[in-house]
Amino acid sequence: MITTVTAALTSLRPRVLLVLAVLLAALAPATPSLATVAESPAPGATAAGAVRSGKPGGAEVVAVTQVADRQVDLSVRSAALGGHTVKVRLLTPDGWNPADRRQHWPTLWLLHGCCGDYTSWTRMTDVAETAGLRDVLVVMPEAGWNGWYSDWWNHGEGGDPAWETFHTRELRRLLERDWGAGSDRVVAGLSMGGQGALMYAARHPGMFKATAAYSGSAHPLLNEESTDRIMGLLAGQGNDPLRVWGDPVAQRRIWQAHDPFHLAKRLKSLPVYLSCGDGTPGPLDPPGATSALEADFNRQNLALAAELKHVGARHVTTHLYGPGTHTWPYWERELHASLPMLLGALRGD
Repeated sequence: MITTVTAALTSLRPRVLLVLAVLLAALAPATPSLATVAESPAPGATAAGAVRSGKPGGAEVVAVTQVADRQVDLSVRSAALGGHTVKVRLLTPDGWNPADRRQHWPTLWLLHGCCGDYTSWTRMTDVAETAGLRDVLVVMPEAGWNGWYSDWWNHGEGGDPAWETFHTRELRRLLERDWGAGSDRVVAGLSMGGQGALMYAARHPGMFKATAAYSGSAHPLLNEESTDRIMGLLAGQGNDPLRVWGDPVAQRRIWQAHDPFHLAKRLKSLPVYLSCGDGTPGPLDPPGATSALEADFNRQNLALAAELKHVGARHVTTHLYGPGTHTWPYWERELHASLPMLLGALRGD
């Protein structure tokens, strides 16, 4: 009898273990898995198993796509963007595994310019091959064709799009909870993204340890020419330019709140890197190339550099290099030039 009972228990044990395993799997929280992403059958294939939802009413990842070695695109549905889904490209460090909750990678936010998108940096520069970024998580978020890294005023009604809220609250929390991002962050960007990098560092004290702007819109209220030029960019794609910050006279305080020159005091304790050409043909330009936009931004960066000195900033690096236009070869060069400062800030140097 004892032998029979023992045999019966022995035969039931695998079934019991299987049931327990199924129950534990059902109860375990869903976690994004690097292995799942890596198992995509080909670049461009969606790895649905790697999806992790965010908080209700916030942002959630609805799809994950491996696009190249160390490059992963997240499709993120955002409440701040009216429920729309936008892309965020991650350039991942060696050994990155978001399923390992012990990993918290230092993070470089790399912001695109007007008329670009989340693919701009990997498409136009060698950032993916840069050796110094193999132990850093690089975040390249969509910011709209001309979103200006701002929560739009929308004639006093606010609401969609709220790019600043999406990036600094929704996306930041999502990345740090589920995708291996740590709390040590720096931010850099070009043109519109240069303004965004300076604004985010100033408007969110403690969020970023350093900031860099390449040919950035550093003082859009410098003069009438600068303001008119920005208004023209805000009007791109048939947009009502007053939706973003309102009228530069009637809503001047809103403009000032997004103008790095007027935020200089909030930047004085941070390492800041400013670079810009003067719009004349430079060594990386074809013969005869000029850029009125770069010339304007050069004057804006000169004004911001002077204001930072005036308010007592001690960690400002300027490379206002003279001849050079508003083009990618210079921004790639300046990214490399600023990386020692940015990575040093991440290390706590």
